[in-house]
Amino acid sequence: MDNLRLVLLFTLAAVLLLLYQAWVQDYGPIGGHPQVIQQQTTPPSRVEKGADSGVVPPTPYIPATDTPPSTTLPTMAGINTAGESGAGSTGTIRVETDLLSMEIARRGGAIISARLLDYPQSPRDQETKFRLLKPEPPNFFVVESGLRGPETGPLPADSRSLTFQATQESFSLKPGQDELEVVLSWSDPAGVEIHRRYRFTRGSYVIDLTQEVVNQTKAPLAARSYTQILRTELNDPEATRFVYTYTGGVYYTPEDKYKKVPFEDMRAERLSLEATGGWVALIQHYFLVAALPPAGEPQTFFTSARDDGKFLIGTYTNPATIEPGTRYQFNERIFVGPKLQDTLASVAPGLDLAVDYGLLTIIAQPIYWLLSKIHALVGNWGWSIIFLTILIKLAFYKLSETSYKSMANMRKITPRIQALKDRYGDDKERLNQAMMEMYKKEKINPLGGCLPIVVQIPVFISLYWVLLESVEMRQAPFMLWIDNLSAPDPYFVLPLIMGVSMYVQQKLNPAPPDPIQAKVMMSLPFVFTVFFAFFPSGLVLYWVVNNLLSIAQQWYITDKIEKAAAKH
Repeated sequence: MDNLRLVLLFTLAAVLLLLYQAWVQDYGPIGGHPQVIQQQTTPPSRVEKGADSGVVPPTPYIPATDTPPSTTLPTMAGINTAGESGAGSTGTIRVETDLLSMEIARRGGAIISARLLDYPQSPRDQETKFRLLKPEPPNFFVVESGLRGPETGPLPADSRSLTFQATQESFSLKPGQDELEVVLSWSDPAGVEIHRRYRFTRGSYVIDLTQEVVNQTKAPLAARSYTQILRTELNDPEATRFVYTYTGGVYYTPEDKYKKVPFEDMRAERLSLEATGGWVALIQHYFLVAALPPAGEPQTFFTSARDDGKFLIGTYTNPATIEPGTRYQFNERIFVGPKLQDTLASVAPGLDLAVDYGLLTIIAQPIYWLLSKIHALVGNWGWSIIFLTILIKLAFYKLSETSYKSMANMRKITPRIQALKDRYGDDKERLNQAMMEMYKKEKINPLGGCLPIVVQIPVFISLYWVLLESVEMRQAPFMLWIDNLSAPDPYFVLPLIMGVSMYVQQKLNPAPPDPIQAKVMMSLPFVFTVFFAFFPSGLVLYWVVNNLLSIAQQWYITDKIEKAAAKH
């Protein structure tokens, strides 16, 4: 019994930091796969087995019939099918805003490249900006939007096969200019015109997209619009295997809320979900690309996996009829940028959930809020972590005090427990009876130190995910040699300090009388030091500060109890 609290203390920590890592690597973070349940309970009509090369159905002929649209998308010479940029013979259009540097392919009009100007590729190369969208492997990632017409007729079956014209080769947001509009146009001698307008706004990662069809023929036209986001699996040679983050599809609807669709699920089953409101996205660590349909218009959300290793998630509208001599607009928004929680929450309902804290979001979000407020005061994320750790320790001071008092009392009677073991030897029954009598006489609850630790565990896990998921931590400098709180300490100084602090903390605890247990406990600081050597330094900083504060509190309480015992 005298070892139980220590075993629980370190075993629970090991469960969180070791077993949990193994779990998320295999199955994703806690609460990270609600789609499994969703797929099991989703009516068959919403999920189609198998995945082919396309999912946006063509538009039926006018007049529309009751015949269900086909679900087979013919092979098209677009950017997506071959994984090529389309820049070759047709070229691209460059767009520069205060936040984005983009390339739009003339052929198909897809966004095939996007660099985020506020996010360098690495701390050592501040000039090269992070490229989120790119049209070639590895990490192929593009956004396609288009119109889907009937298989035959004046309106092309799919606008991805069209080559658009623009008035300029490049567009840029000038100083003092708040909005920038890029218009791509295509026309046909038969009398059909398509105008695609991308509207960029200063200070925003949201792109307003309008697709306008002008019908100057003598017959009505039918068309539906779609947007689909395509990418390959993430290839990040600098990613550590000890830290798991999710890369894959997600969608949000007012009914289903936030759902994940991992790549393996796209490969196994194709989603086809009717929704009014919501959004779809492909996310990765720190960044996302989302398609945001108008809130009140019915849409179909879909996913697919292709044989060439590309995965897609998208939306398409119901068919619309464009009468002769009229025009019709399809509107949508596209988000290409970082997972800034305040920004995402204002863009669309539920979009801030793309910052994935798992089941502990309800605790993690207030922690992030507090962390961001501290940062607003001190201006450095490293110091913000330190002050946040202090505040959390203060919040749990009384619980920690209870735990440390229990440990101090156990430490006080450790020699007497050892004497009992020497007296009774292998007679476990008599030994346990004698120990329980001693606990009762000394008014010690051997489990008294466990509950305060268990209560604090959800907070620690939430803080772990806040520090891991917050894009604000990406490449955030602290001081001295630590120039990136999201990367491991390059000189392993923080992990070593953490290991030493953990060793000192163990010395303040009652030593296990069993020699084997004592050796196991003493090996934990070394084991944790090795693991923490590969953790982001922001997380290690938190553990170091937490350990130092714990040592100070435990030393004070232990010293106080031992002095009081000496007086008696």
